[in-house]
Amino acid sequence: MQDIGLAALFVVAPAGLLWLCRHSALARRAGPIVLCYAAGLVLGLSGLLPETAAGLRTTVTEAALGLALPLLLFSVDLRAWGQVAGRAMVSMALAVAAVVCVSCLLFAAFAARGVARPEQLSAMAIGMYTGGIANLGAIKLALGIPDARYLLFATVDTAVGAVYLMFVLTVGPRLFARLLPAFEADRGAGTVGVQPGDTYADLLTRAALPGVGLALGAAALCVALAVALAPLVRLAGAQIMVIVLLTSLGLAGSLWRRLRDNRAAPRLGMYLIYVFTFAVAASLDPAALAGMDLSVLVFVLVATFGSLALHAVLCRVVRVDRDTFLITSVAAIMSPAFVPMAARALGNPGVLMSGMATGILGFALGNYLAITVALILGSGG
Repeated sequence: MQDIGLAALFVVAPAGLLWLCRHSALARRAGPIVLCYAAGLVLGLSGLLPETAAGLRTTVTEAALGLALPLLLFSVDLRAWGQVAGRAMVSMALAVAAVVCVSCLLFAAFAARGVARPEQLSAMAIGMYTGGIANLGAIKLALGIPDARYLLFATVDTAVGAVYLMFVLTVGPRLFARLLPAFEADRGAGTVGVQPGDTYADLLTRAALPGVGLALGAAALCVALAVALAPLVRLAGAQIMVIVLLTSLGLAGSLWRRLRDNRAAPRLGMYLIYVFTFAVAASLDPAALAGMDLSVLVFVLVATFGSLALHAVLCRVVRVDRDTFLITSVAAIMSPAFVPMAARALGNPGVLMSGMATGILGFALGNYLAITVALILGSGG
């Protein structure tokens, strides 16, 4: 019974925050994504969630994201996306270069202070901030990183990642708008039907049921196929392949005009992103924060925000626009799972496909790059 109540909380809480956005000017100015993330952080840090909530929270986040990705991608116009793909790939290359550069500088600084095996920290940073936590396990095994160091890095990254994401969702867009050119909106691959003041209430009406049923049925089919096929396609880890397959199947669905023009699909997908956002933020454990090693905290903080700053400077040099810069930064530092959240915060669904594609590329490159750099740094030391 407790699990049912918690699941209902994760699913229904975003609806309450959407209602708040409609009735409060201050909440509307913050936006539903920021409110969902902030509310989830407050819930997680409050300590009110029982220990048994962890497994349920994971189930909710995986189910919400699994359905949301194809729902959002069904309405992508692939022909239009081809016009912005080049800029996104350039921005992702600069993001990777920035992470490698900052991680190598941190290696030198930590080695000079006598920190043991600093190349392990650099490798984890490169792997984490080019493809997300899915790469971290492979790097741990390849380099023989001790369990305690691996778990500490992952824990600290959870806390720093929350700070990074809140920054990107709130002040980041306004700050980087002063440094980088504006996105050319008419060139993007848009997602239809998602408006800032949308309450989603009309999706519950009888008239909307056919569209809702078609969208959810197609998304559920995509999830079932991705989960079934991922273990058979051994090009990468199962978690990575599920994301790749969901993206591919969602794009394949967009080729069917009836699904691409379905107004319910992107709106349902966006609501599930709100659920995902709230549940992910609630995973921050106050007990884990108390045991942080300050040296690892400093490393992760500088690696995250140092690479973000260097990435921004490099994008300024080659004139990559603000939205492409931010979406590829989120794809690299947080993984493709967070791309729809960032696209919504930017109010620009046109960068959704760019973020997904570059994030998947980061997944593919992260392990090779991190292990190679670690071996070079370690042999040099």
